[in-house]
Amino acid sequence: MQTTTARYPPPPFSEPLPGEYLYAGWTVDPPKRVPIVRGSARRDRVLDQCRTLVREARSVDGVAGATLFRAVLIPPLKDLPRFDILLLLRATTPEVLAQVRDSRPWQQAGADFVMTARNLRRIGDTERTRSATFLFNHFTADDPAGAVKVWEELAGWYTAKTGVDNSTLLEPTGQAPYALVNYVRLPHGAARFLLAQVRRPSFHTYVRRTLRDNGMVALPVLCRPA
Repeated sequence: MQTTTARYPPPPFSEPLPGEYLYAGWTVDPPKRVPIVRGSARRDRVLDQCRTLVREARSVDGVAGATLFRAVLIPPLKDLPRFDILLLLRATTPEVLAQVRDSRPWQQAGADFVMTARNLRRIGDTERTRSATFLFNHFTADDPAGAVKVWEELAGWYTAKTGVDNSTLLEPTGQAPYALVNYVRLPHGAARFLLAQVRRPSFHTYVRRTLRDNGMVALPVLCRPA
């Protein structure tokens, strides 16, 4: 792993949240040519199924939170997960997650992607409010063990340059195609946030270069609570 001299000091980290996460995605009716996710009757039907799942999960003792999301922007990037429905659930123990996954609503919902994870690093409180746009950034890495150090370096740029004041970094606890998934509440809408990145020269000379030099790729999906 190559590292750069961090020009943006890492922000102060909060204590990681306890328990284990369940992150799931559905590829129902994603956009084919444009990044904007339009309305879809087929997606609405699956969302209704997933809302039943969330209601059931929240009633399980030991489930600390469960939020359903619908994608609003999926950039046209190679290998990007094209989830237009996402679910993030946190439980106190792996056994509680197993109980949720054994439930009939979960079986009926039929997620296309499922990952269990733990919170490895945290900045602020991502779930302080759900009236916002959220980013799920999926990182692939040639060196998964070194990916956290790279993420820590880049976190300083995001807090300094984009107004982001929170982040919940998830590390898979089992087999997964991603080294890390970063869950962030954005200070602005999806398009404004992406433009705020790409218009800054340091995004290209520092953020993208650091990822490239360390064999990492960031694959973002932007969404809102459903």
